Amino acid sequence: MKINTKPFGEYQGEPINQYMLTNDQNMVVKIINYGATITSISVPDSSGKSVELACGFDTLESYFSEAYRQNAPYFGCTVGRYASRIKDGQFKIDGKKYSLAINDNSNHLHGGIVGLDKQVWSAETVEQEDAVGVKMSLTSPDGDEGYPGQVDVTVTFLLNNKNQLSIRYFAETNQTTPLSLTNHTYFNLSGFQDTIENHRATIYSEAYLAPDETNVPVGEVAAVERTPADLRSGKILKEAFQELETGFEHYYQFENTGALQKVAEFAEPASGRTLEVATTEPGMLFYTGYFTSDHLQRENGNQYGRYLGFCCETSRYPNGPNLEDSPGSLTSPGKPYRSETIFTINTNN
Repeated sequence: MKINTKPFGEYQGEPINQYMLTNDQNMVVKIINYGATITSISVPDSSGKSVELACGFDTLESYFSEAYRQNAPYFGCTVGRYASRIKDGQFKIDGKKYSLAINDNSNHLHGGIVGLDKQVWSAETVEQEDAVGVKMSLTSPDGDEGYPGQVDVTVTFLLNNKNQLSIRYFAETNQTTPLSLTNHTYFNLSGFQDTIENHRATIYSEAYLAPDETNVPVGEVAAVERTPADLRSGKILKEAFQELETGFEHYYQFENTGALQKVAEFAEPASGRTLEVATTEPGMLFYTGYFTSDHLQRENGNQYGRYLGFCCETSRYPNGPNLEDSPGSLTSPGKPYRSETIFTINTNN
């Protein structure tokens, strides 16, 4: 296993570096310290040729193109302070009302206008006996995008020889504040040879949080049984799409044990590749990219757009600060935020 670092550009006078993690199976994960963003995940095919499985770009400039900024798909970045939407950008803590930046119609989305995904993180490489990685750190000041309290965040990416990419989150605050961190990588196990419509998706969940007309959960929990959202036994996505006008954008609930548990598996029949997802989080927003712009592509020609990548956003409940019994949506002084998600890729070579 090895880790290499190279310059990737400059943002607001600060150097951006790319960290390339490689294991003994030649799985490669590339991460930049702008937004603590995964830019690439590749594995060798049966002939040894590298195959790209994630949406992203090979130059920093591409993350600032007009098409990307207008569409805002959040490819591969670390999302926060609060993943997904907060209704009307408002919440209360101990009776005090807070107002956040509004950046998704009437709602607050993914941390606001300048969330953690649009900031430069400090980085240090990590070399362990069984893994290589990079640790990203950032301080979000009191009042950032309207959030109370200073929050010190670290995100550690680790790759091992089992083709497991672990993402570990740790954060401390000096004031009670909403916090929900996730990674926003889009996967296509066909290597962008096809859409994700032939992927078989399995999610071990009996219920999801039903959204309101602005796509925000406000308290209703919907059972998946006898609905297109039932993926417990696995389903070809194309079949589900026939009943879902804009595909999946469902936040699935898991048993909230707090322990690392396998929650989902995806398989692409033509290549034989699979992706397993394990997490400590109480749920996952499964998004199949209906609204991703067809004008986006990697520099090598990999085409992005509708149904060309899916996201597994493991996180606390969307709109959690406004929901009763939403586990872990607030982080308090002396009680650090901790979370881990592991993506395991099986190439079946």
